[in-house]
Amino acid sequence: MELDSAAVLENGGKQLLNGGGGGPELLSNGAGGSPGGEGSSGPGSPASGGEAAAGQEGTAAGGGELMKKPAGPLTKRVRKLSRSNSKDGVLGVAGTPNFVAPHRKWKNSRRSRNGYGRGLPKKGGAGGKGVWGKPGSEEVYDELDEDPNDPNFDIDAYNSSHNVELKEIVPQPTEAEVAKKLETIILEYFEHGDTREVADALDELLPPGLKPLVTKTFVAVALEHKQSQRELTSVLISDLYGRIVTREDICAGFDLLLANLADIMLDTPDAPHLLGNFIARAVADDCIPPKYAYQSEREDLDRHGQAALVRATTLLSMHDGWGQLDNVWGVGGALRPVQTITQQMSYLLQEYLLSRDLSEAQRSIKELEVPHFHHELIYEAIIMTLEAFNESTEVAICELFRTLDSTCIVTPEQMEQGFRRVYEDMTDIVLDIPLAYSILDRFIQRCQRAGSFMSEALIKDIPTRGRKRFVSEGDGGLIKQVNFQRDL
Repeated sequence: MELDSAAVLENGGKQLLNGGGGGPELLSNGAGGSPGGEGSSGPGSPASGGEAAAGQEGTAAGGGELMKKPAGPLTKRVRKLSRSNSKDGVLGVAGTPNFVAPHRKWKNSRRSRNGYGRGLPKKGGAGGKGVWGKPGSEEVYDELDEDPNDPNFDIDAYNSSHNVELKEIVPQPTEAEVAKKLETIILEYFEHGDTREVADALDELLPPGLKPLVTKTFVAVALEHKQSQRELTSVLISDLYGRIVTREDICAGFDLLLANLADIMLDTPDAPHLLGNFIARAVADDCIPPKYAYQSEREDLDRHGQAALVRATTLLSMHDGWGQLDNVWGVGGALRPVQTITQQMSYLLQEYLLSRDLSEAQRSIKELEVPHFHHELIYEAIIMTLEAFNESTEVAICELFRTLDSTCIVTPEQMEQGFRRVYEDMTDIVLDIPLAYSILDRFIQRCQRAGSFMSEALIKDIPTRGRKRFVSEGDGGLIKQVNFQRDL
């Protein structure tokens, strides 16, 4: 029995030292195996106890050798990376796995097959058939060697492809395009009034052969505007002379205007008169020679063009000299003194009362260019009505007020402000015009019947002169008790 147990232990120890996966089974067999096995010893026998002790020692000895730390440093085995095509998915069509052989998968791949590089296509994508080639190669065409002795050689095609000379061509704007841009420039100039900005814009725009269009377009646009814009246009032509346009260009521009004067009169009936003013002002500013204005008998001009030159000759022949031509357009807008504007309004009203021409009065009021000062016109007209003490004057001024309101030349705010100024000054006006209160009351009633240009509040606030006296002049300033009690 001892020899058998030793043999079993020896075999079990060898198996443990080999590190096999049957260690637990051998230990179980060495310990006596299953209870029903042959040669098993009971738990109380001394042989079984010795065998178990010997088995445990063998297990401990075997475990110590397996858990032993290696003496030298570990070296990691370099594993060669396997190539995989990023374009090939894990799944195939309809989610089925891709079972493609590796040598088939890489057959049509254009990536480098060596283990180096960045995985980019070979030759930059220019290799192989059925490819577009290297990016940018479509712009490079290799010239084919053509043989002049070839019977299919085309001499015309060869010359057309080889004898080509490229030149830079700058497209020139047409006359209509230049005129349209010049209109935009002059309208902007009317807003800011800066001649330098206009000169800078013309330097970039104007071709050399179209410089006469500057004078023609600027003057044609100014003819449709007011006196202040015409003054700005004359100043602009004077400033552009010598920098953008020459004397010949200005004269050529005026010639174009004189030739087309009949068409311009369709929109501006007094165009010959205004064009004559422009020509005289240009002569006074030394932009054109004086002899240009004295050629009123030119055969190439119609009667309207000759009338314009006659107007310029008349202005240049005045005894006061050319200095007065600086004010040929007057001083427009709010640049004039208040007294000057008031005097012009007074002359305007006097002329209207003599002629009773409403259209002329409207034109004169518009030419004043002072819409913010129209309340002074209303004030002067009412004062003139109170001083006239005449029913015909009241009718004429009432009709003028109604027309100015219906044509929106005078705003309702300016109209009301003019009437209220008269209300406030009635205490001073009545000193010179004793019947001012009764005349004003009658005039306002007439205006109320004529139209609705007076508000109800304005009619309600008509000033009235008190007729009862509470203080007697002969009683030493004492209040009359009787009258005072009656009023209470």
